[in-house]
Amino acid sequence: MIEKVQKRDGRTVDFNFTKIEEAIRKAMAQTPHGIDAVLAATIAEHVAKKGSQTMNVESIQDAVELELMKSSRKEVAKAYISYRNARSVARRAKTRDIFLEIIEAKSNDVTRENANMNADTPAGMMMKFASETTKPFVDDYLLSEEVKVAIKKGYLHIHDKDYYPTKSLTCVQHPLDRILSKGFTAGHAESRPAKRIETASIQGCISLETAQNEMHGGQAIPAIDFYFAPFVRATFIEELKVLSQLNECSYENLYNIPLNDYIVKSLNGLEGEERIIQHAMNRTVSRVHQAMEAFIHNMNTIHSRGGNQVVFSSVNYGTDTSAEGRCVIRELLHSTYKGVGNSATAIFPIQIWKKKRGVNYLPQDKNYDLYQLAAKVSARRFFPNFLNLDATFNQHEKWNENDPKRYEYETATMGCRTRVFENRFGEKTSIGRGNLSFTTINIVGLALESMSEKDQEKKIEVFFLRLNEMLDLAARQLHERFEFQKTALAKQFPLLMSCLWNGSENLNPNDTIESVINQGTLGIGFIGLAEALIALTGKHHGESEESQKLGLKIVSLMKQRADEYSERYQHNYSVLATPAEGLSGRFTRMDKKRYGIIEGITDKEYYTNSNHVPVYYKCSVKHKAEVEAPYHDLTRGGHIFYVELDGDATHNPESIFRVVDLMDKLNMGYGSINHNRNRCLDCGHEDAVDNLEVCPVCGSRNLDKLQRITGYLVGTTDRWNSAKLAELKDRVQHS
Repeated sequence: MIEKVQKRDGRTVDFNFTKIEEAIRKAMAQTPHGIDAVLAATIAEHVAKKGSQTMNVESIQDAVELELMKSSRKEVAKAYISYRNARSVARRAKTRDIFLEIIEAKSNDVTRENANMNADTPAGMMMKFASETTKPFVDDYLLSEEVKVAIKKGYLHIHDKDYYPTKSLTCVQHPLDRILSKGFTAGHAESRPAKRIETASIQGCISLETAQNEMHGGQAIPAIDFYFAPFVRATFIEELKVLSQLNECSYENLYNIPLNDYIVKSLNGLEGEERIIQHAMNRTVSRVHQAMEAFIHNMNTIHSRGGNQVVFSSVNYGTDTSAEGRCVIRELLHSTYKGVGNSATAIFPIQIWKKKRGVNYLPQDKNYDLYQLAAKVSARRFFPNFLNLDATFNQHEKWNENDPKRYEYETATMGCRTRVFENRFGEKTSIGRGNLSFTTINIVGLALESMSEKDQEKKIEVFFLRLNEMLDLAARQLHERFEFQKTALAKQFPLLMSCLWNGSENLNPNDTIESVINQGTLGIGFIGLAEALIALTGKHHGESEESQKLGLKIVSLMKQRADEYSERYQHNYSVLATPAEGLSGRFTRMDKKRYGIIEGITDKEYYTNSNHVPVYYKCSVKHKAEVEAPYHDLTRGGHIFYVELDGDATHNPESIFRVVDLMDKLNMGYGSINHNRNRCLDCGHEDAVDNLEVCPVCGSRNLDKLQRITGYLVGTTDRWNSAKLAELKDRVQHS
């Protein structure tokens, strides 16, 4: 006797006899002889009695077919089979429509979910096919019923859900010194330790590319200046050896001489060892420049994930004050300023200047001249962004200016904002760690749900009640995903779990990764603070002190609960100021359908990213900074402050200094500066002319504006989804 039925989504429910009977009656209705209620009931009863205690839907339907074929109404069996097929096609119809849009290279929010991915290429299409078929599998078999309901209602969003079954992690900060000093295995070949700057540059690229294929998020190098510095000296020594052969004279005594800096100078008037040193130095600088140029070029051309996108890469630098470290920084900046190809702005790697007092921020600091250069480069090329190591939450008690490995105690940023630093299960560091996964809460939806309360206090009380419920659910879902991720075997991530992730060197290929991944973080994100505050108070935090107080109360609660979850589940939970890209319009569409168009909330195609002041709100840079600054300490999973500068910043690096000074003054963690930049898609020409319609170099009208989408650059807005394009249109400049 059938008692339980296993549904297609994996759930087990009580058996319902009438559903079989109803399906048979529907099939009978499609035949000339019509419905025979007695026969339908008899067959249904016979199937129910003959069946096992628990059966799946398909097995029950197979049994119904057999009984119909035995009956006097065999034509009903054919109708029933047709009915089953029609239902099966209907279930697949949505997937079919999505596949056709991918096949036809249509520009929509499915194919433009990730602006860094070209979904029109064969490899990109395969990725989208896989993505769109994997997500339903996750819903059916890997998520709890409560989580599925929250997703369906638009309260929760699981990021990179298509990668969920792979057990992959999000991102990692590469301990590149391990690879450069020991070599590594990637694919079918082994790489020996690097000996010169060119090799170090190539291995850095390979490390990022290989790990990208093992993960679903970004890749970063936390201290590229420190990591590459030893190979600058090695290159200098190599040049001395070349001169030794030419001159038949040993210069071994010059190998380790103290050098203040690597500056190119004319050899005119120089003699003896001074001439030899300068010649070797000039050659070294040239090779370092070429190596940095190659690094940038490779990171914009090497494809990963089956060839559909370049590596989502980041590099952090600025605090190595050695002559060699300074050389790496300087030539990396010079190469960035020059551009790639036809002098185009490099999209990757995202470059991050680590600003620190006593190192590079004040005029008397050793690397202040490089900070000035960084501002000049950023004014033209958007990068580097600026990471404030002086922010109270970015400081480390073990940092010492005399420690040659002090970079281990400096926080580093990943991609458009991801931050990993605090650690309950190991050393407090960014290196060899990353985010495991993250989930975002639609706080606008929760606020809209609370608007039915007429009393203001009651409205906010209901909102916080719902927020707490959703925080609990998000934390539990992340824990459940962690429990799934930890069962992966080390051999599934050949590079990541052999020499990149902290502690992975102790794993055997068939060991699970459980013992090491808890050093990573689980991020609870949020979107639309501005719209949520409008729903709760009538104004967003940029225009009302009352709303700002409530906004800080909301995110403070999230931070408090994240700390509680860290204790409860024994993980590193953190709050993330979500970089919504594909998500930017999803929640909005769902809430608009449910609540209609509400001014200031659902009347646009997007919700404002995390805790930002709305892009359409006209205010000063100072006001925007003062409003957003307090949220940085609360969102330690990642945050970013950005401004839209008024006019051409190319010849005004002072504007960059002013923004960094604000970050310093207001204890902000990470920021970037946007400005006007046109790009000709035919010849690569770039300028900052307002409303440019024709390229002044080649006459092309095929122009685009180089823009930052969530914290990273995109070479063309053709790959932006509709919500982000609407947001771009609404952006105003800050004075």
